[in-house]
Amino acid sequence: MNFLEKDYPYQDESYEIIGLCMEVHWVLGPGLLEIVYKDALEYELKSRKIKFEREKKYEVEYKEIILPHHFYADFVINNKIILEIKAQTGVANEHYAQVINYLAISKCKVGLIVNFGEKSLVHKRVVL
Repeated sequence: MNFLEKDYPYQDESYEIIGLCMEVHWVLGPGLLEIVYKDALEYELKSRKIKFEREKKYEVEYKEIILPHHFYADFVINNKIILEIKAQTGVANEHYAQVINYLAISKCKVGLIVNFGEKSLVHKRVVL
């Protein structure tokens, strides 16, 4: 594993996913609901034969039990990258905390927060 791969894992895959998101944003523009962008991204991922799970359920373990509440990651790409979709003004600190928690529970190494709510697509990469 080289230096770049260690500090920036899944860089090629992340670049490809962000490119798909840019395509969706270019076609649809800002201002729609998150679900619309998710539907368009699902189409793009399928059309490129990229392995993914949408709304993947994760359980939260606490001591010796599984807690009754769980979370759903918007997309998990190739069992490696969590993709969280937003459609609002700005990426808040809570979004980073959410993705960091998702990464810890899922054991994925990289999270992408993509916000379609701005004039230009905003994306942030989070590495656990």
